[in-house]
Parts: sequence; structure tokens; C-alpha cells
Amino acid sequence: MTDGRGSFDIGAALQRIADALERLSPLPSSSADISSGPAFYWAGDTIQVIENFAPIALDLLTGIDDQKARLLENSKRLASGFAAHDVLLWGSRGMGKSALAKSVIREMHEARTDIAMVEASADMLETLPDLFAILGKTNRAFVLFIDDIGFEEDSAAPRLLRSMLEGGAAARPANVRLYVTSNRRHIVPRHMAEQDDPINPRDVIDDKLALSDRFGLRLGFHAASQEDYLAMISRYTEVHALEFDREDALLWAKQRGSRSGRVAWQYVVELAGRAGKPIA
Repeated sequence: MTDGRGSFDIGAALQRIADALERLSPLPSSSADISSGPAFYWAGDTIQVIENFAPIALDLLTGIDDQKARLLENSKRLASGFAAHDVLLWGSRGMGKSALAKSVIREMHEARTDIAMVEASADMLETLPDLFAILGKTNRAFVLFIDDIGFEEDSAAPRLLRSMLEGGAAARPANVRLYVTSNRRHIVPRHMAEQDDPINPRDVIDDKLALSDRFGLRLGFHAASQEDYLAMISRYTEVHALEFDREDALLWAKQRGSRSGRVAWQYVVELAGRAGKPIA
């Protein structure tokens, strides 16, 4: 490109190169407005809205009444600016750990309580200080929700999470608390071989237990009894105007090898399908 006098226009050439690079690597989109709305997700560099956030209504969750009451109370304290715990929800798959965390936010949002959830995946722990820097600048309460967390034996992530929970350089701000779900009570796997470790085996075990100990509130979710499982189905079918047969419901669970809230809900979806009804 020339400037009309036969000389090369360096400025125009550089601008064309810059435009081409921007098309190849576009700038990240800006974050959503987090001053209102119930739920967002952390994309690693921006906060985005979770569209159509509609978890199950809190009163439909059956068989976990104590967990419901304690998590709701803790969340109300956080929203009010009072002392509140980071929470570990641990235990059996399909028993409502993540459903409960989200349903509590829905319940409080519908009651016009100013609190919101920001969901982040477990593989984004290293980016969370950037998220905390954003959330800490607001007066709003936030639950940082990390679902189904787990670490490999040699991962450095457990120490990073511990730093966030208890005063390290990456600690979460006062208006943020972590709600984390895990299938393991102590998050990091333990093995009998630890007992035989020749280099201070007690320290090896204590280091792993120290992570779960950082959560002030730990809620356990255990496999449903037969009656709990049937009570879940009864509650769902009552709300959705469906009928069920006890033996058919038990057969459904037997075929799937477990009784849980998830299996109960899947059975209700099956009932609705048989009846030719939609279900949310």
C-alpha cells in the first residue's frame, strides 16, 4: 500500500495486521451485570448469566429436611451480612446435593432476598482469584458453587482451595462463601497404603483431612431407604397429578441398582411419559 506518492504507508499496513489478529483472536466478551439476577457462571475470564435458571422448588426435595434447613439458614446469614460458613455437601450420587444448593438460591430469590449463585467448574480453581476480585467490589452476597469436585493424588489444587477457604493470598472476600459438592467426605481420595507410608504417615493423612476441615458446615447425603425413595415419588406425583404403583416404583429402582432422588425423579418422568403428559 502506498500513500499516493509511491511511498509505503507503514501505519495503514500495521492497522491491517492488527485488524486481522483481532479477527483471529477476538477480545473476550464483557461480564454480565451481577447486581441483579439469581445465577451466573464463571467462564474463566468473565461472568455470564445462566439463562432459564429454574431448579426444583425447595419444598419438593424430600428426605433431606435437616440439610435443607441448615443450608437455607446459612444462606440467609450470608445474605444478611452475618457470619456464614463455607459448605461441603458430600455423599451418595443422586441424593440432591447440587439440587439443594440451587434450590436454596431459587427460594431466596423468590423471597426477594438479595443473594446470587456463581457456578464455576473444578478445573478453574487457578482463575478464581480473578473472580473474587470482581465479586469483592460489590455489596451483594454470592455463593460460589463448585459441583462434583475431586482431585487426583498428585494435584496441587487441594492446597489452592485450602488457601481460598482460610486466609491465604487467594482467600475469598467477605461477601462470598463456597458451596462445594463431592462424592467423598474428605474430597481427596484416601488409601490404606497411606498407613504404611514410611515418611510420617500421620502427616500424609492429616494433610488430606485438612481440606474438608476448612468447611465450617458439612452436610452428609446418604443412600435413600426404601421408604424415603417411595416418599420422594409420592411427593412428585402429588404435585404433577400422577399415580404410581409401589411395586412398579421398586422395580424401577432395582433395575437401576440404586434408590436415590435422581432415580425417583426419573421414574416420575417415565410415569408422565406413559400418561402422555409434559413435565418440567
